[in-house]
Amino acid sequence: MSDALLDVRDLVVRYGTVTAVDHVSFTVDAGETLALNGPSGCGKSSTIAAVLQLRRPEGGEVRFEGRELTTLAERELRPLRPRMQPVFQDPYGSLSPRHRIRDAVAEPLKVQGRWNTADGPARVAELLDRVGLDPAYGDRFPHELSGGQCQRAGIARALASEPRLLVLDEPVSALDPSIRAGVLNLLADLQDELNLAYLFICHDRAVVRHFADRSIEMRAGRLVPA
Repeated sequence: MSDALLDVRDLVVRYGTVTAVDHVSFTVDAGETLALNGPSGCGKSSTIAAVLQLRRPEGGEVRFEGRELTTLAERELRPLRPRMQPVFQDPYGSLSPRHRIRDAVAEPLKVQGRWNTADGPARVAELLDRVGLDPAYGDRFPHELSGGQCQRAGIARALASEPRLLVLDEPVSALDPSIRAGVLNLLADLQDELNLAYLFICHDRAVVRHFADRSIEMRAGRLVPA
């Protein structure tokens, strides 16, 4: 049995008669960045949905921290979900426009029963500071932040769950080129500090070469030689 943090074996995802992911296998070790590269429509999004168990695959295994996820009931998955957190492509779409940033970052703590009024606000301020945001930005709404600031808030929200794996779904492709490097540098620093593993979805080969430890490439639902 693999000792990888994430071990995906022969993953199959279908939509009716269409096979979106066709026997895809890969591993991600603790503290490692694996890039999943490929053009739009190649199956990347379906792969990560199955990894996160947002969609149940039709075949294969997804092992996280040694546990096979695809056979678990939702109540059994619930304690594991905080350990695998997504960061989405659209920084504005990933946060509710009706919630202030502080409330968005606090929400995972409240859902997981780890919020209390004594130290909760300080924890939110700490998370915002960790991603390079002035804690005063917690009073703002997403539309009052720049794209880069909003993506940093989304990263802070993901970190609130104290994950071991972040699934980074094109996390800088919607940002201005001048801002991308700062967000990537932040992610690299967080990985060093927290020993995070990243499954990094990206179509930009230059970014992949700079940021990832390893890369795999998908075409038409299958892995192909990079």
